[in-house]
Amino acid sequence: MALPAHGRNLDFSCAVVIVGLLAGIAGLSTTVVLRFVEHLTYHYTFGSLLAGITGSGPVRRAVGPMVGAALAGLGWWILRGRTEVPPLAGTIARRERIPRLPWSIDAALQVVLVGSGASLGREGAPRQFAAALADVGTRWCKRLSPADREILLACAAGAGLGAVYAVPLAGALFALRVLLNSWHLRAVGAALITSSLAVAVGSAITHDRPELDWPSAESTYLLSAHALALAPVAFGVGWVFDRIMAAARPARLMRSAVVIPGLAAAGLLTGVCSHWWPELPGNGESILTVSLASDMGGMTPSAAAVILVLKPLLTALFLRAGGAGGMLTPSLATGAAAGSLLVLTLDAVAGTHLHGPVISLAAAAGVLAVTQGSPIWAAIFVWELARPPIWMLAVFMVTAVGAHGLTTLAMGRRLPQLDHRAG
Repeated sequence: MALPAHGRNLDFSCAVVIVGLLAGIAGLSTTVVLRFVEHLTYHYTFGSLLAGITGSGPVRRAVGPMVGAALAGLGWWILRGRTEVPPLAGTIARRERIPRLPWSIDAALQVVLVGSGASLGREGAPRQFAAALADVGTRWCKRLSPADREILLACAAGAGLGAVYAVPLAGALFALRVLLNSWHLRAVGAALITSSLAVAVGSAITHDRPELDWPSAESTYLLSAHALALAPVAFGVGWVFDRIMAAARPARLMRSAVVIPGLAAAGLLTGVCSHWWPELPGNGESILTVSLASDMGGMTPSAAAVILVLKPLLTALFLRAGGAGGMLTPSLATGAAAGSLLVLTLDAVAGTHLHGPVISLAAAAGVLAVTQGSPIWAAIFVWELARPPIWMLAVFMVTAVGAHGLTTLAMGRRLPQLDHRAG
């Protein structure tokens, strides 16, 4: 009996390496295509998406997202009329057959939609594409058990997330905590290896740099007190965000041709709003970037309030119209906007001098903890995005755990995962 077990373990070890490399390719390719679509939509060559939006003309800024959303809607109308596109986590958990081609096409359409300015996360596409590639790449491993394949596919999805944001630990924890909900040693080892390999491959374009630039912050015990005080705010914002998305998400994927004008209208509205608030288009990275700037990019309390309201509403509008994409970064951006509004308001009214980046990212971690039901993962994900001093992880952890604790007390249970491709 030792021989079959040895052969199975050998197959599993080889498959882990293959999955990690393929997930890195998935993250790399989706990032390249996303940036191409962003540059094409807003007609810029260098710099961030926010710089591209700010520098684009008023017509392109309004029409670009509308055209991109309409094209994505056309693709989904054709795809969904011919085949099912099941959710990622449910398919993996039920150990069903992996729809490789539908998931791959759906991932490409998500990239087109988000790249053209839709208020949805870009992490859904690499997770799906990575899982589809992993299923193809490990088909030769005949001695793997169904449980092994579940681990590998979940690790592929987590590694795809890790590769696209250069967050190896958060990618591994996403697979373990959100998808598998397991700390089995076999799963832990596979998740860490696959995510590390994927991030290494993805570094060809991310250069292993943090997604966000962190300004200097003094180490002070007051930050922990602020983080704890933020927990009720993060809970409230996260709860409202969850309710809005739950109400917006249709019971079934949109199959009719209505998805085309619906997404086009959502894109046009996003483009029009970007004339006054250029941080709104995209997955939310622009909002996070401004929140971390030393002067918060010149943001005013009124602008922060508008962004706090519009970001989740635009995200809900794209979902209601039939769009697909991640929910992680939109919820992060909403939390960061809430933190920025709090800082700007207190500074203006009470004359305080709060450290904006700390409060904004802590609020983002708290909201993410509420919407995804995993405070430790949320804190680590936010920390890896900016990679501030390691002690800042404790600050994010305090807000995330506090907000999640309030959620448990208020709701009596964990809120459903918001990311419809993860839950």
